[in-house]
Amino acid sequence: MKTGLEENSNEFAGQEKADPMQNERLNSGKRPAPAHRFGRMLLTGTAALLLALSLAACGQSQSVAAPEPTETETQTAEQAPAEAADTTEAVEAASQTVYPLTLTDATGTEVTFDAAPAKIVSLAPSETETLFALGLDEQIVGVSDNDDYPDAAKSKPKMGGFELNTEAIVAAQPDIVFVADVTDDATVESLRGLGLSVFKFNPDTLEDVINDIATYGEITDRQAEAKDVTDKMRADMEKVRTAAASIDEADRKTVYLEFSPGWTVGKGEFMDELISASGAINAAEATTGWSEVDAEAVIQADPDVILYSQLSVDPKTIKDRSGWAAIAAVENDQLFAIDDNLVSRPGPRLSEGLIEVFNAIYPDALQ
Repeated sequence: MKTGLEENSNEFAGQEKADPMQNERLNSGKRPAPAHRFGRMLLTGTAALLLALSLAACGQSQSVAAPEPTETETQTAEQAPAEAADTTEAVEAASQTVYPLTLTDATGTEVTFDAAPAKIVSLAPSETETLFALGLDEQIVGVSDNDDYPDAAKSKPKMGGFELNTEAIVAAQPDIVFVADVTDDATVESLRGLGLSVFKFNPDTLEDVINDIATYGEITDRQAEAKDVTDKMRADMEKVRTAAASIDEADRKTVYLEFSPGWTVGKGEFMDELISASGAINAAEATTGWSEVDAEAVIQADPDVILYSQLSVDPKTIKDRSGWAAIAAVENDQLFAIDDNLVSRPGPRLSEGLIEVFNAIYPDALQ
């Protein structure tokens, strides 16, 4: 992403250049009957019919032996379960990764995986959350200092924060080091220079995030698990978009987002997409990426709702700005804190962040 921020808590890395968003980087049911059962049902029905016809023709009450099934019927009944098993095996095989696997990361570098990584270092909270969501707890041998979700991440060996602990990273002997946007390309290359295999992700949109999770599943041979995660995310997104589509045009709200003191976000970032996907208008829609707040432009936009970082922004500082008392959101006390980690980490919980944003803008509109 082009934002210099993955969350107020939490995405950071070893970049050296000055960044006004640096603090944000640092802190931020039944089953259908199996086919062979239908084969057996066919045999039973055929036998019963033949028996009834035999009794009717003879007009006798003595018992008559049921006819033996034909060779074709027997073969059909025997083949059905085998065919069902073959189909299951084919589906399972399709969800398994074939190695070696070569993929190109966000730096444009081809990275080859000879097998599913057995030892993984993650240098960003979003990447760590994704790995845990795919059930890779045992494979994770190192995380960033700010990785705090799930709880199991807190006890993993730490590999540094803004200043990476390269000695610890090398000592962990990882098969792969996963990094995010907050680790600049120069740092990625320095890690590669130490003989480490590094793969960088850099999503800009919600769809990018979902695609990246699918890529994680491919790399780690956890494609089924990745699909479960992305299916859930898509369901969340569809629920919000359906609700947003039902909102009358005249009722659509304008929203101002301040995720870091004095900074807002425009087009080209997934945080902007969280607002638009909610059926609202971003007060900073005329800008691109992250930018310093233009107070006069916000006053003119007159947002109906103001969303702010729960961790880093004091709503009082927003209300006290010159001329902002007349803004609709301030007059009507429509300022809401949002969970930084849900809306700023491009990982499995981002769709939950979308739901939180929608609920803040349009309370009780989501069924």
